[in-house]
Amino acid sequence: MQNDKIVVGLDIGTTKVCALVGRKNEFGKLEILGMGKAISEGVVRGIVSNIDKTVEAIRKAIRQAEEQSGINIGVVNVGIAGQHIKSLQHNGSITRQVTDHEITVDDVNRLTNDMYRLVTPPGSEIIHVMPQEYKVDYEEGIVDPVGMSGVRLEGNFHIITAQSNAINNINKCISRAGLEIDNLILEPLASCMSVLSEEEKEAGVALVDIGGGTTDLAIFKDNIIRHTAVLPFGGNIITSDIKQGCMVMQNQAEQLKVKFGKAIADEASENEIVSIPGLRDRTPKEISLKNLAYIIEARMEEIVELIYAEIVRSGYANSLAAGIVITGGGAQLQNLVQLVEYITGMDTRIGYPNEHLGKSKIDAVKSPMYATTVGLVLAGYQPLDQRTHRYDEVPQQEQYTNKSAPKTPSPKEGSGMGLFQKLKGFLSDDIDNDKQNY
Repeated sequence: MQNDKIVVGLDIGTTKVCALVGRKNEFGKLEILGMGKAISEGVVRGIVSNIDKTVEAIRKAIRQAEEQSGINIGVVNVGIAGQHIKSLQHNGSITRQVTDHEITVDDVNRLTNDMYRLVTPPGSEIIHVMPQEYKVDYEEGIVDPVGMSGVRLEGNFHIITAQSNAINNINKCISRAGLEIDNLILEPLASCMSVLSEEEKEAGVALVDIGGGTTDLAIFKDNIIRHTAVLPFGGNIITSDIKQGCMVMQNQAEQLKVKFGKAIADEASENEIVSIPGLRDRTPKEISLKNLAYIIEARMEEIVELIYAEIVRSGYANSLAAGIVITGGGAQLQNLVQLVEYITGMDTRIGYPNEHLGKSKIDAVKSPMYATTVGLVLAGYQPLDQRTHRYDEVPQQEQYTNKSAPKTPSPKEGSGMGLFQKLKGFLSDDIDNDKQNY
C-alpha cells in the first residue's frame, strides 16, 4: 500500500512556493511525479504577510504540479518556519498502577500526550513533541522503554512551539486554495529527512538550511533530534546588501549574487568586471566582482557566526562528529563550505536531497533549494523518529489522522507532532479515504 500512496509536499517559502508530488517505487525510493513552483510575494521571513498573494502562489504551484503529474491534489504536507519558532526541553513522568506488566505503547503515548498540555506563552502553541531519552524507576539513558518492567516512567522531551497566528494564517491560505493539511511540519525537520544519512544523525550533525528569509538549524545526536532554531536571516538580506552596496535594482542584485557571487572575497579576481544595464537613457553600470564578493562575505560571515553561536548554545558543539551539512538555496553560493569550515572549525558539506530519491524525470529537484519540499513528501512515508517503526504491527484502524487545523494537543501522523501519534487509538471516520482526495 505504501507504493500506491501518493504524497504532496508544499513549501511556502519567502522566495518561492513549491509543490512536489511523489510516491515510493518498488525499491522503496521516492519518485517525483510532478513539480510546481511560483514566486512567493506574500511571505516575509517565513511568515505569511499577505493572504491573497500567498493563496494565488499556492494555486499556481499546485496547478503546475497537477498538470505535470496528472494527479488531482486535495491534501498536502505543509512546512512552517519563521523567527517565532521556539524550542525547549521538558521532563515529564507518569506512575503506572500495575507493576508486574510490561510498559506498553499506551503508557509511552500517555506520557508523550501529557506534554501537549504544557502551558505555553500566550499566542503560541505546541507543534512537535519529540522524546529524547526515558527513565524507568530511576534507571537512566533508556531510548525505548516499551517492554520493560517498572512503576515510574519518565521522559525528557524536545518541545517546539509556534505562533498561533502564523499557524492560523497558513491554515487559512491552504483552505482558500481548496486544499487540506495532512501534516504541519517544522521545515528544518523536513530538510533533515531528505539530506541526512542515518550515520550522520548517529554520529552527531548540525543541519543548516539557508533559505530566502530564514536560516534553519537542526542538531542530531545518537539518531535523536536534540536542538532546533530558526534565525531571521537568509539569502534575501545578502541581496539587499548588494542592492545598496552596488546601487542596482533588486532583481539585478539577485542575479549578481546567483551568477557571480562568492562567499570568500580572496577567491574573486580583481580584474573581473560585470556590466549591468542602466536605467532609462543612462549608461550601463560596471560592477567589480571583487567588491561584490566583499559585500557577500561580510554578511555571510555574520550569518555563519550566528549559526555557530546557536550550535554552541545547544551544548553539542564538541559532539558533532559529522560536522555541518548546509542545504537550501543559499547553499549554492560559491566557496560557502570553505567559509563555514574556517569560521566554525567543523567539517562541512553541501546537502543534496537525493538520499532517498529514486529515478526521476525532474532533475531540478536534486538541487539543495528543494531539500525542504522533498522532506515534506518523505514525511508522508516515514516518521521523523525511527523508533516508531517498532510499532508498525499495531492495527491500521488504531492510526489517527487529523487533516484539520492543529490544536493543542493534536499530534498528526508522520509529522513528528507526537512521536507515537499513529498509535493513539483514536478512530477517524475518514481514515479509509484519507489519501483518496488526489
